[in-house]
Amino acid sequence: MVRIKSDKLAGKKIALCVTGSVAAIVSPRLARELMRHGAEVTAYMSGAATEIIHPNTLEFATGREVVTRLTGKTEHLHRWNLVIVAPATANTLAKMAVGMGDTPVTALLLSSERVLLAPAMNQEMYDNPLVKANIDKLKSLGHIFVDPVTEEGEAKMAPIEEIVDASIAALHNRDFSGLRFLVTAGATQEHLDPVRVITNNSSGKMGLALAKEAYYRGADVTLVLGKSSVSPPRYLRVIRTKTGGEMREVVEREINKADVFISAAAVSDFRVDEKPHKLDSTQKHHVTLIPAPKILEHVKRAKCVKVGFKALHGVPKNELIDAAANLLKTRELDLVVANDLSTGVMGSDEAEVYIVSEEGVEEVSKTGKDEVAAKILDAVQRRIRKDAG
Repeated sequence: MVRIKSDKLAGKKIALCVTGSVAAIVSPRLARELMRHGAEVTAYMSGAATEIIHPNTLEFATGREVVTRLTGKTEHLHRWNLVIVAPATANTLAKMAVGMGDTPVTALLLSSERVLLAPAMNQEMYDNPLVKANIDKLKSLGHIFVDPVTEEGEAKMAPIEEIVDASIAALHNRDFSGLRFLVTAGATQEHLDPVRVITNNSSGKMGLALAKEAYYRGADVTLVLGKSSVSPPRYLRVIRTKTGGEMREVVEREINKADVFISAAAVSDFRVDEKPHKLDSTQKHHVTLIPAPKILEHVKRAKCVKVGFKALHGVPKNELIDAAANLLKTRELDLVVANDLSTGVMGSDEAEVYIVSEEGVEEVSKTGKDEVAAKILDAVQRRIRKDAG
């Protein structure tokens, strides 16, 4: 039984083509991960791939017969929502570029329009001008590439998560195509002395989920990231910050280029006068907390859709919503996402929120943060349409 993570690929039929790279050993895991998002996956293998992993492995992973040779069933003419080649070798890329169809994989590719490729090969091969020319030609034909990771002299296949995310983006409703999103995420840190900081327990998961959802939907995303327990994928433009002041400076610099700004970071409400030397741990010290400037106050005149977050702890629902409504008004925001931290959502993979706007309040019951992110961006889309029409 496959544990479902999302329905992002529900109803989608995907052909997973595996070619002769040692990276083929992770293809069964890729197949299962695609299925965890709802996809129906069928594997195609080149002869070279079958020398690295047995077709039974992919049959066990997908629950479907693996195509390993061309027959009169014309498997290469089947219609798929997406064809993925992972790993894609230099040999396969060359055959695609010149239109060869001598294996089940290359024959299928000749009759397919929506193709996603994840190259894997020796770094010197990947850097070869002929291989680069083939990649450029295939990109010009509309094929999607998920770039390899350069490591240990190899152009290693991209992480499974990035291939899955690119697959979701390729098949998703692209309702934010052409729009630029600026998203803040994570916690900020304020220095007590050169080695000690005060911070909070924000994991950055909500902000990252919002950035990924915007990417799925076609947006050009910049993520301003503080301290976080999760690593952002390579396809996001990431600007790292530490203090609230650093984050504010980046936002002020970047926001004029944004169509949508989402302030999901847990920015410290206080800063302290940093001591120039490490505090003596054997002595008592008195620290004065100074209210920190608010990012949303500094950017409230920006001409974009602005989304803020309001977090309280252990308060009645009406008090939380009233606080969000007040933030909406005083910071001149379009939406405020309110949540009660006493429900244990900070740092978890789930959230329950209220999306507050001039039109009213939308309650999102406790669910995965990726689903909450989709609800929030649905509300952003409604606001954009309202402003446009």
